[in-house]
Amino acid sequence: MTLDEGRRVRLASELKLPLAGDFDGPSLLLAAGNEGTVERVTEHLRDETPEAREYLRLASLLDAYGPQMPPASRRQLEEQVAALEPEWHAYEQRRTRVTVRVRLDNGFLLDHAEENLFTPLTP
Repeated sequence: MTLDEGRRVRLASELKLPLAGDFDGPSLLLAAGNEGTVERVTEHLRDETPEAREYLRLASLLDAYGPQMPPASRRQLEEQVAALEPEWHAYEQRRTRVTVRVRLDNGFLLDHAEENLFTPLTP
């Protein structure tokens, strides 16, 4: 789900905001159901994992040189690529992290909030 600027949203669950950065100290609680408007959407790319980089390197080798390789070497490379595929797919699913800036109707402003904290309201 990607939220768009100007979209009306609802806070999906209660949100605890620590005061002075201390999670064990005093905090402000925002109740689920608070509504507001998305002011900004920011996508953050996550760094590739070593396994994802290795998958890309080996898959590229297989694509470029696989047909010319001796069968045993090609089979070994195919096995290595297949073994890294789950890591690659997991990386692709979490590659992008989206944060939003939402101005709630009660006046609070949540900045750099994870997109999944909100549910879009139907227009």
